[in-house]
Amino acid sequence: MDVALGGTFDPIHDGHRKLFERAFQLGDVTVGLTSDRLAPKTRNEERHVRPFEERRSRLEDELERLADEYDREYDIRELDEPTGIATEPKFDALVVSPETAEGGERINQIRKEKGLDPLRIEVVDHVRAEDGGIISSTRIVNGEIDEHGNLTPEREGRSAEPESDP
Repeated sequence: MDVALGGTFDPIHDGHRKLFERAFQLGDVTVGLTSDRLAPKTRNEERHVRPFEERRSRLEDELERLADEYDREYDIRELDEPTGIATEPKFDALVVSPETAEGGERINQIRKEKGLDPLRIEVVDHVRAEDGGIISSTRIVNGEIDEHGNLTPEREGRSAEPESDP
């Protein structure tokens, strides 16, 4: 099975890892990574997003481990449109989070208009943080939690300017 998923993935956290794991359970994975132009348009809150190549490098590190574990192939492609790669004929399934499930339905509508079979939409539940809230990149960037959902009250969030990692 050929599986698609997409996102900005900055920073990568346990919720993303759950999406990636489900995708690799299903088949070979193609991740659409939002371009530098598209990434700010997909945010509910304005915040700094790392450059595409930096996000791609971190994503490759995550996917390589899972591809080896599941004996699968993966590819990362740049997304310039929100519906991106999933409207291409080669895909069988799309892995989404609850808030992007509606986008999956929109993709299936586009596929239907193109005469393509609908994708199997796999909705992966959120991963919860220590405080019961959802683990999200925005909460991590704001300094509320770490990538595993642990509370980090002593940590300052990411500034609007690019930062260097420790």
